[in-house]
Amino acid sequence: MPIAYLSFGSNMGDRLGNIQRAVGILSSSYNIKVIRTSAFYETEPWGNKNQEWFINACVEVSTKLSPSELLKACLEVEKILGRVRNTGDIKWSSRTIDIDIIFYDDLTINEPDLIIPHKYMHKRAFVLVPMLELIADYKHPKFGITIEELYYNLETPEDVYLFGTRYTSPN
Repeated sequence: MPIAYLSFGSNMGDRLGNIQRAVGILSSSYNIKVIRTSAFYETEPWGNKNQEWFINACVEVSTKLSPSELLKACLEVEKILGRVRNTGDIKWSSRTIDIDIIFYDDLTINEPDLIIPHKYMHKRAFVLVPMLELIADYKHPKFGITIEELYYNLETPEDVYLFGTRYTSPN
């Protein structure tokens, strides 16, 4: 079965509970098996700084769903958990839950509604730090460098905290 990596984030309401519920719904209601999860991190907002901090985590899953079916499942779970997609001018606004497909096997997909690998993942410490736990040596299919190298190449990483402690690199 294909392996995918999903990033979860929430900065509204019960942030940790929102992520746990999202993972639970995906694994119980869709053809998705959770293999392993990262720790939870409290993270500075990326892009739009004028909002509450997020809780983020990444999850490794196996699924029979195609990439587009997986995206549809993620969007359905976001809707179930009260995500309201902003159609205005403000990008990266507050949300009850955000689920992004970071990788799907080694596929590279560039369609209007689906880009894999995620187009901003290499710029976001809140994705790279949890991914370091799961697949630090994995080579990005487009850039050909590892998750660890992507993390060390961040120009201005946002703050990422594990249970109140600043994350320190594995080295």
